[in-house]
Amino acid sequence: MRPGIHPVSRPVVFRDTASGFTLLTRSTLDPRRTVEWEDGTAYPVVDVEISSASHPFHGGTARVLDTEGRVERFERRYGRTAARH
Repeated sequence: MRPGIHPVSRPVVFRDTASGFTLLTRSTLDPRRTVEWEDGTAYPVVDVEISSASHPFHGGTARVLDTEGRVERFERRYGRTAARH
């Protein structure tokens, strides 16, 4: 890599404000606030509103739409036969 053209990557803690889930990873973000991690080191912290821990799709609370039987239900309500020419 050429020096001076890439952003600096550093360890950053991402904290989900909804669930309290935290994740230490590398990022090019440069937040000003810090938090003490489990190893006793202070890392910059980024607060996010939603993550895989609080998102309904990843948490298993997502609704599953019923796709089977929709055609049959329509045909029962409005009849199967349509005007044929």
